[in-house]
Amino acid sequence: MTRVNSKLIYIAIAAIAIIAVVAVLLLNRYQPETEGASNEAEVAGLQTEATDSGNVEAGLNATTAVESATPEPTPEPTPTPEPSVEQDIPSLAETFADYFSIGAAIEPSQTEGLKAELLKKHVNWLVAENVMKPDAMQPTEGNFNWANADRIVAFAKENGMEVRFHTLVWHSQVGAWFFKDAEGKSMVDETDEAKREENKKLLLKRLETHVRKIVERYKNDIHSWDVVNEVIEPGDPDGMRASEWYKITGTDFIETAFRAAREAGGSEAKLYINDYGTDNPAKRDRLYELVKELLDKGVPIDGVGHQTHIDVFGPTVDSIIESMKKFAELGLDNLVTELDMSIYAWNDRTDLSNDIPEELLQKQADRYRELFEAFRANKDIIGGVVFWGIADDHTWLNSFPVTRTNAPFLFDKQLHAKPAFWAVIDPVGTERSS
Repeated sequence: MTRVNSKLIYIAIAAIAIIAVVAVLLLNRYQPETEGASNEAEVAGLQTEATDSGNVEAGLNATTAVESATPEPTPEPTPTPEPSVEQDIPSLAETFADYFSIGAAIEPSQTEGLKAELLKKHVNWLVAENVMKPDAMQPTEGNFNWANADRIVAFAKENGMEVRFHTLVWHSQVGAWFFKDAEGKSMVDETDEAKREENKKLLLKRLETHVRKIVERYKNDIHSWDVVNEVIEPGDPDGMRASEWYKITGTDFIETAFRAAREAGGSEAKLYINDYGTDNPAKRDRLYELVKELLDKGVPIDGVGHQTHIDVFGPTVDSIIESMKKFAELGLDNLVTELDMSIYAWNDRTDLSNDIPEELLQKQADRYRELFEAFRANKDIIGGVVFWGIADDHTWLNSFPVTRTNAPFLFDKQLHAKPAFWAVIDPVGTERSS
């Protein structure tokens, strides 16, 4: 081989080697770039997925945060029913028609509207809560106010009801003029005996005029009369309330009032002496002594009114009936004249407001049931039962002995029947379950 040929061979080999090296380098460069591109796509895809996932999670977290930040909805309070008269329930008066009359104390304004409808549905006897008391009837001497009393009498007549009169004589709600002498001085403060006797005669004359005028006006419309009210007080001297009536006249004012009522009203008038707390033995016995003394003197007393302002805790029903039986022994009628049942014990001054526990209302119902079952069982000595109101929206107990919410009746503030109503009307529970 020549030198030239050898040289050419070497050049060719070198060229091939260079080409191979270049090819390898080119191949190596191409592969990493391709793989890198693929990896970036994967990374980008993962990042996108992560981002989307993060966005979803963030959205869920945001929703959860909103939900947890939103307070639970407060339950809507049960709306208070509108006042209405439930015409589809039994009538009190009809239920007790074979036992005794059922009544209620009212104000003249209650002879209209829903309250009037409630009265017409459930009672057959009315009594004026205030407008027939002495100061309402004769606020000043010789000036009689008939309008309000006439309104109640007219409403009763229009609806086939009877009326009781409350009250001809009382130590409260009576015009101060009764107890002033001819010169306008206080009769009670008089120390001269002759003058005191003169004052006594003047007071009794005023009383007789008061009684006669009223009884004569209403004798054809009213047959049941509270002649004197609350004259017994065991803590006062002689057990008689130390009123101006008693301090000036002794018991003569009681005798004068009954005799004048009988003369003005005739034999048809039923005349009652009325008092509270007659279940208390001390008060009951003193009242019994007084009534017996008056009857022995020929004073025309036909019966005893037992106010019966009680509460869910006392007094016992037995003590109420026992008192009635005692007066029945004298041949007298008994009336429940001012019935209500406070949800508070006598010495309790708290206020339940409108949050009266259901168990307390049930306790009231149970007690009303017991009371009326006893009344039924003793119907022969009970001439009637009068509530001192008709529904819880209007009761003197909202301001006595303190201002607070009370619920003493069979109907609530919306005039709807309470558990006590059903306990009285349906003591064995057949009416409501049918």
